[in-house]
Amino acid sequence: MKPAEVTQRISEQLSSMRKSERKVAEYILANPDEIIHMRIVDLATEAQVSEPTVVRFCRAVGCSGFQEFKLNLAQQLASSPSFGQIAVTETDTIAEYKRKVFDSTVDTLLKVRDRIDDRALEAAVTAMAASKRVEFFGFGASGAVAADAQHKFFRLQLATAAHSDHHIQNMSAMSMQPGDVVVAISQSGRTKALLRSMSMAKEQGALVVGLAPSGSPVAQQASIPLEVDVEEDIEIYTPLSSRIAHLVVIDVLAIGVAQRKGPQLQEHLLKLKQGLYTLREDKH
Repeated sequence: MKPAEVTQRISEQLSSMRKSERKVAEYILANPDEIIHMRIVDLATEAQVSEPTVVRFCRAVGCSGFQEFKLNLAQQLASSPSFGQIAVTETDTIAEYKRKVFDSTVDTLLKVRDRIDDRALEAAVTAMAASKRVEFFGFGASGAVAADAQHKFFRLQLATAAHSDHHIQNMSAMSMQPGDVVVAISQSGRTKALLRSMSMAKEQGALVVGLAPSGSPVAQQASIPLEVDVEEDIEIYTPLSSRIAHLVVIDVLAIGVAQRKGPQLQEHLLKLKQGLYTLREDKH
């Protein structure tokens, strides 16, 4: 088992565990930092179970015993301090799952920041800054990211659009020209309609930037893959962290393009900002 899989494995198996083993699991998820300093008797006492129950729990999540479990958990916490705190349980209060969601999101953003390829970001910024037309393709939650991206980039003196309908995507892709850029956004990296649109855009000579998990079909088909790997631990909900990670990567690209365009763009953005003041109520 990889260290980063410990709490995820616990979360996945929580609903199918015996009642006594679940007590161990919930105590560990609520107190991950304390566990690595405990003896098996200490954990059994705190979780109000027997020592054999702790051993059964450890084996249920893929460890040979309590010592191996503690080692894996310690390695996980060392590489990702807040990762173990995301697993939401049925008994969580709003304060508890608020903290877990925020901690998980912060942890995800730090991981994506450290892993994303700077050379790929540089290539994407260069292509987008030189292009006259940039369009954003995505479906579902990724469609919302595409819309947000269009809102940011149209202010950078680029012809921009965002499409989340596959028919419109295809027509837009077919109208692309060499030098145009498509940014394809996908949390799964496997959406067939998006892959088809990407292929059509490339056939017209456009460059395709892909925001997707590493090794996924979208990443593999992109001219410039921006690989964003996020482990979603609460799959019963709409993906949270991956969407936010994509939004932040879009922000990085927008800042890069704005920087490339220089002082002239800064004057344009200042005019836009001043124009917005007339739409706002005065402060009292």
